[in-house]
Amino acid sequence: MRVSGPSRPLFLSLGLACALCVGTMLSPACAEPQAPPATAPMPSISTNAQGVPDSFADLADRLLPAVVNVSTQQTLKGDSDEDEDEDEGGQTPQVPQFPPGSPFEKFFHDFMNRKTAPNAPPRRMQALGSGFIIDPEGYVVTNNHVIRHADRVTVTLQDNTTLPAKVIGHDDRTDLALLKVSAPKPLPFVAFGDSDTARVGNWVLAIGNPFGLSGTVTAGIVSSRGRNIDQGPYDDFIQTDAPINKGNSGGPLFDMHGAVIGVNTAIYSPSGGSVGIGFAIPSNEARRVLEQLRKTGHVSRGWIGVRIQAVTAEIADGLGLKPAKGALVAGVEPKGPAAQAQLATGDVIQQLDGKPIEGRALPRLIADLPVGAQAHLSVWRKGKTIDVPITIGALPEPKDEAQTSKPAHPDAGPAEKSVDLGPFGFRASSITDATRRKFRLSEDQKGVVITDVAEGGPAMDRGLKPGDVITEVQQTPVSTPAQLRQGIEAARKDKRHSVLLLVHDMDGLRWVPFPLDGDH
Repeated sequence: MRVSGPSRPLFLSLGLACALCVGTMLSPACAEPQAPPATAPMPSISTNAQGVPDSFADLADRLLPAVVNVSTQQTLKGDSDEDEDEDEGGQTPQVPQFPPGSPFEKFFHDFMNRKTAPNAPPRRMQALGSGFIIDPEGYVVTNNHVIRHADRVTVTLQDNTTLPAKVIGHDDRTDLALLKVSAPKPLPFVAFGDSDTARVGNWVLAIGNPFGLSGTVTAGIVSSRGRNIDQGPYDDFIQTDAPINKGNSGGPLFDMHGAVIGVNTAIYSPSGGSVGIGFAIPSNEARRVLEQLRKTGHVSRGWIGVRIQAVTAEIADGLGLKPAKGALVAGVEPKGPAAQAQLATGDVIQQLDGKPIEGRALPRLIADLPVGAQAHLSVWRKGKTIDVPITIGALPEPKDEAQTSKPAHPDAGPAEKSVDLGPFGFRASSITDATRRKFRLSEDQKGVVITDVAEGGPAMDRGLKPGDVITEVQQTPVSTPAQLRQGIEAARKDKRHSVLLLVHDMDGLRWVPFPLDGDH
């Protein structure tokens, strides 16, 4: 788990483990469980609210046997560049600064040389986390980051029985993994509940292995629902104040019936310890993923091939959309389902099969649809609402995209005159051979390139930087500084409070609003 120092800001940690700890918690209980058929769907039980008990002891007694310790072992070679050897920025750890001639200086210098030498001997790293049994046949749920890169995975039951575990499947996008152990007799297990019925303020219970202390029980309430913590496109976390610490990743969050309503995955903390803000994957999402992992070993998701943004008040004003709602299309994947359905940048998707869509919820809802299904999108386009039928495609597997350098072009002479947009805090120029080479732009990149950004100005506040390319103004393509200025002036004449620029940066396309009335 990566932790921040006293002077660093709060952060979200997915690796709820320290030193040797990674992962953990909870597990639900069933009264006199019956083994389900091997092909039957995962069981579900009621999660209606219940009053505060005099004690959590009886509930904890039922749940504890199904909570397990998950430990892993990984062999790292001397030249390994795995993320365990990197700091938060993805860089190799640096030798601390010591006074010249200090014995510590030589010690750390020799240590780093041994660690990074190509012929250094392999090193073994152990991690400790948690999980919970969901089937008497030995299926165990944990977080993907608990078992990622592991050469060996073992599961320890409450009675200290240690069993080797096989990874049935894992899903990076939701950070879930499914393990399988073999035991001479049926194992105690817990069932998933309906996370949609978990209300803010309901009591919840967590059981796990914080700091390696197995069988630890903590209690709290559901603090919030539908949290987006910027860990991926499918964020929909349950927030809880039940204490969750390093070593708790991978375990369940229980309601008062002993049903699993979430899988604990992340915390928000200045130091790596619990401050009462933890996040769990909702059980309804986890169950869908785990059922696929159990059947096929991987997860198939629906996909339509669009990049979207939430519609803010500024963006809505720039579009002339009232009220501000929906998912704004910032980019369309060539040859994807959206392109075939003729969706375009600037479209606002407001409904999916008749259900309202807000911001970043669209990728998650699309992912839940079966591949090949027909869906209907209600799309707002330049003042009109249209119905767009679309066939759901399969989400492509992630690719390692190595950036290749483009051959340098001879300088074509002085660049065209640039435009200085002082109120916006940036200067832009036409894309020439010189600017293409300077900012490493692709040969087919079109638009107007930002060459300078004023310190502390509106452009910097909005995350713009030199090398970003403006491709559209108010949904109209631009290729020269003059067209950029004309588009902004046209928005002023239309008495817009803001103007929308479509910007292509290293992350792709996004709409960026700029105020026209002096408010930054």
